[in-house]
Amino acid sequence: MGMPGSDIDDGFALALAHADPDIQLDLITTVNGNTDVESATLLSLELIKRLGCEGIPVVMGASAPFTRPDRMRRAPANVVSTYGHHKATEGYAAVEIVRHVMANPGEITIVAIGPLTNVASAILLEPRVATNVREIVMMGGIFLGQTLESSMPGEFNVWVDSESAEAVLNSGAKLRWVGLDVTLQVRLTREHAKRMSQSSGKFGAFAGESTMKWIDYQKVRHPGDPSHLDSCAMHDPLAVAVVSHPDLVTWRPAHVSVVTGDGIARGVMVTDLLRSVSAPKPNCRIAAAVDVAGFLDYFLKAVTSL
Repeated sequence: MGMPGSDIDDGFALALAHADPDIQLDLITTVNGNTDVESATLLSLELIKRLGCEGIPVVMGASAPFTRPDRMRRAPANVVSTYGHHKATEGYAAVEIVRHVMANPGEITIVAIGPLTNVASAILLEPRVATNVREIVMMGGIFLGQTLESSMPGEFNVWVDSESAEAVLNSGAKLRWVGLDVTLQVRLTREHAKRMSQSSGKFGAFAGESTMKWIDYQKVRHPGDPSHLDSCAMHDPLAVAVVSHPDLVTWRPAHVSVVTGDGIARGVMVTDLLRSVSAPKPNCRIAAAVDVAGFLDYFLKAVTSL
């Protein structure tokens, strides 16, 4: 939760999924993204211990983007020495996704809050995953805006493994995308952090302290962005929230493809809003707007209950 290089919102997404009584959390898989997959796995195990839900399987996933196995990273020594006593569930993330979806046809929603390597691999292993999954909800992409960063023109999760994102878009699965242009609007402030710290739940003090530290870290990291002075975005929790509260977001059908390869536009989502008579068939729905107040009310009530 907020270790340098690992955004705080990933942990909050897991906490929210656990707190929401309308969500049953069956399986957690990890993936290489803004931290290495080994660190992601160890820290996820530490977090579910803090949340009191150790019985949920945590399975390690892809260690690198689908077409770049040479980019595999190892966990830093300090992470291993501190959290290395945790043990993940044996197996492979893509295989476990296949097993769980195929054993429960039409019942499982996959919420992907990192690069889509595990999900694409599962669909390649068993193409019927695409028709047997209830839906796939993804925090990723940017559809009605831009990142405004030339070094990463595509949103991070898609930029890291654009090839897997394109595979999922072409899979035929029912897809909902919650993009950066919408998630940047839902933000925790220092006042929200104080409210969490003052809650009676065991998780609240940890959550509030982590939020304060992450806002401080982001303020230093993004000195030219005024939005990072006193708040931080809850990208991934919004993707979790729309599973049980879809009306928090306004959805639009679209046909989306993604720029792959190592060119300057890697990860950019090419979005067709189906306005012309010759428009392609929609392959997903995208988030176009969000009820900010409604989300924050739901989120804070859920997290402070832990």
